Amino acid sequence: MLPVLLLASAALIAVVGVPAIASGQALPPPVPVAGDGPEDARLKRLFYDSDERDLALSPLGAIARGDMRYADQFGEYLTDARLARDKRNLEADLKALNAIDRATLTPVDRIAYDVFRNQIEIGLKGYTPELLAIVRLLPVSHFDGFQTFYPDFASGKGAAPFKAVQDYDNNLKRNAGYAALYQRLTDRLREGMAKGVTQPKLVVRNMIAQFDNLIAEGVEKSTFYAPVTMFPDGIPATERVRLTAAYAAQVRDVILPAHRAFRDFLAKEYLAKARDTVGLSALPGGAALYAHNIEQNTTLPLKAEDVHQLGLSEVARITREMTAQQKAVGFKGTLAQFFDHLRTDAQFQPKSAEALRAGYEAIGKRIDARVREQFSLIPKTPLEIRPVPDFRAKTDAAGSYQQGTPDGSRPGIFYYNTYDLPTRFTWGMETLYLHEAVPGHHFQISLAQENAALPAFMRFGGNTAYVEGWALYAETLWPDLGMETDPYQRMGGLSDEMLRAMRLVVDTGIHAKGWSREQAIDYMLANSPMSRTDATAEVERYIAIPGQALAYKIGQLTILKLKAQAKAKQGTAFNPRAFHAAVLDSGALPMPVLEKKIGDWLAAK
Repeated sequence: MLPVLLLASAALIAVVGVPAIASGQALPPPVPVAGDGPEDARLKRLFYDSDERDLALSPLGAIARGDMRYADQFGEYLTDARLARDKRNLEADLKALNAIDRATLTPVDRIAYDVFRNQIEIGLKGYTPELLAIVRLLPVSHFDGFQTFYPDFASGKGAAPFKAVQDYDNNLKRNAGYAALYQRLTDRLREGMAKGVTQPKLVVRNMIAQFDNLIAEGVEKSTFYAPVTMFPDGIPATERVRLTAAYAAQVRDVILPAHRAFRDFLAKEYLAKARDTVGLSALPGGAALYAHNIEQNTTLPLKAEDVHQLGLSEVARITREMTAQQKAVGFKGTLAQFFDHLRTDAQFQPKSAEALRAGYEAIGKRIDARVREQFSLIPKTPLEIRPVPDFRAKTDAAGSYQQGTPDGSRPGIFYYNTYDLPTRFTWGMETLYLHEAVPGHHFQISLAQENAALPAFMRFGGNTAYVEGWALYAETLWPDLGMETDPYQRMGGLSDEMLRAMRLVVDTGIHAKGWSREQAIDYMLANSPMSRTDATAEVERYIAIPGQALAYKIGQLTILKLKAQAKAKQGTAFNPRAFHAAVLDSGALPMPVLEKKIGDWLAAK
């Protein structure tokens, strides 16, 4: 899973010849390459101008890319002016795109044209008055809000750099913008209370717990204070004294009061008005918003009922494979009893957090020894393995990934969760690493960012169906990479695939068919060896960010379908290294664009 890191707004909105970006610098304008015509040049300039405009509006996103031009700014979020500006910008981009003759573009630029159009057209659908009437009033949840990522971003260990005095001063300015955001959040939620558009109570309680964790850190143990506990060499002693005092004062007098005020508003005012229902369909206009969320996350105009039925068929198929693994280990009893065995037997529980880390490091070494058999494209960006920060561990997934920078100055990070350690079952470790690290998120995201032949919006952007679909597809490479040779580890792989199949059933069940939280949790426990802790966190995630969880399986099935087509056409000449390069070398493509690209690739070969 990728954490919500870079937001175009805090509502639910997440060039051939250009050299690689260097930390602290902007991308230069595009230059023509061999084969470019006038329309190619216009297209690349449109991409560049659009990206430059959006970077100025989203300083945090620029920082995550290594662009520090706006590092002293937090950004304008949660204002109606920002929403209106974002819509105007999309409309202007579409108008400019329509003026370009696609037929005269090079094949590579036609792909970029199609990706840009797909993103704009789906994005504009989210700005209809009907949908904005809901989205505006639900700007934060325990999975989609600044409190879920910004503390880590500003911690000295996240995306923001702390190499010089100016970095520390810029962070103080950004932190002030972060604290000021909470009054706008409060105003939006109060408007929602008045109009009867609120988050479910369970989402509100989870947010309260998040703020309780942040507040409990106090000053000197605060995540926001942490940068002054790890000064790099070269920061003068006088500046260290000044900055330490400034950070302590800001945490004490600005950030903690903002957190306390918002936490108290949630607990004393908003919670009582929050709804008892959990699905979007319970809200006026909620069915239309869920339909949009499905398309936004899968890049396909799928119907909720069709997704639900696809999920049921996948659950049935994976159940048969799980039964085969139960027989392979010689477990006597029902499949449900086998699930209980996997959940409760001490042999599957990590001995310590340190042992969990060592296990992931060992898995990484084994995969690295085989990965070039499947991949010709290997990212240069280094990978680090870290535990999930304590302040978000309770509501976080078992694992997640944070991208690095294209120049390698900040590594990609695979986060593993140690909260409720006995439930971090060892049988799920290999498949989790395949998904979050290598060859999953770390490969796909790093390769895109490092590819200077792509427009910036394709290097640094993407869509959930491709990004998460690729990571889930990466799990299917277990036999090719020498993983899951132990039946219990194979059960872990099947359990993770079952999770993504159940998401199709449960997400649509909650938001289109009126399922309750408890009904969804019970379904997941009955069909997998997940712990109740994980099943609960998963269901509450689907409630908080409707439709996002559908993207994984839809994306994976699309890539698997394309691989089957390639094998059928190429026979013994099929080369997985070439296929994977074709899938990966254009960044994260919408599913219709990916299907056309691979179809053209097969026809050319």
